[in-house]
Amino acid sequence: MKHIVNFFKGIVVGIATLVPGVSGGTMAIVLGIYDDLIHAVASFFKDIKKHTIFLFEVGLGALLALLLFSRLLENVIEKYPEIMGFLFIGIICGGLPVLYKKATEQKNDWKDFIFLILGFIIVLIMSGDSETTTALATSKGFLSIVFLLIGGIIIAIALILPGISASFMLLSLNLYNITLSAINNRDIPFLVPLGIGVVVGTLATARAIEKLLIKYPGKTYMLILGFVIGSLIPVFPGIPKEILNMNTSIEALKQGIFTLIISLGVLIIGFLSITWLSKKEIEEK
Repeated sequence: MKHIVNFFKGIVVGIATLVPGVSGGTMAIVLGIYDDLIHAVASFFKDIKKHTIFLFEVGLGALLALLLFSRLLENVIEKYPEIMGFLFIGIICGGLPVLYKKATEQKNDWKDFIFLILGFIIVLIMSGDSETTTALATSKGFLSIVFLLIGGIIIAIALILPGISASFMLLSLNLYNITLSAINNRDIPFLVPLGIGVVVGTLATARAIEKLLIKYPGKTYMLILGFVIGSLIPVFPGIPKEILNMNTSIEALKQGIFTLIISLGVLIIGFLSITWLSKKEIEEK
């Protein structure tokens, strides 16, 4: 039963990884498998059989989610941007109590809150406009391979560090739409170097992050909490334009109000779902 549960948790983490602004690492914390994932990667050779089984269960679920839901997500986000944006906000907010509890499990001093502000500012900087990298990423040459390898390493840090969305990092690098399309179209020349970069980055940073979480848990989780709160700003899709437009027709205004009501509804559903999952995990532990 535990193996099946790990598989389905991997699916949830995989779906979260696809969503800009939603951190797969944060979702792993909410589902109670983050510490186990970090330990399995950082101490892999200490118990190869145990860690291989665990990583395979979660990894298989995550990979299946990427393959099954990437095209669906691409289409739904394009068709219902406001509704999906509010759903993502609900999901992110649902994970905040878990992160705050972890950040305050030990005695905090006022300096720890500086890391919260720092994390918030870093995400705001990351959400600024980035230079166009499409041509470099899609060109079939040596420079493209090197760029994708480096991009994969950067994404790996986001995957491991909860609070930083890997998809949001892809957006910052101007690689999100290209990567989603590459997954949907099975673009192997693009995905292989990016995937190698992710594996290398994961192996290189997992142990360092594990040590930080053990030695400075309060400061590290405050930084992560700042990342998560900051990510709400770029995810927010805004109020439907039909409501804000003074010259809109009655029918369009009704449609805008309907969209806003549905958006607020899915925000609440997203928040309650993640809150329930996190409480369930705490009860099981």
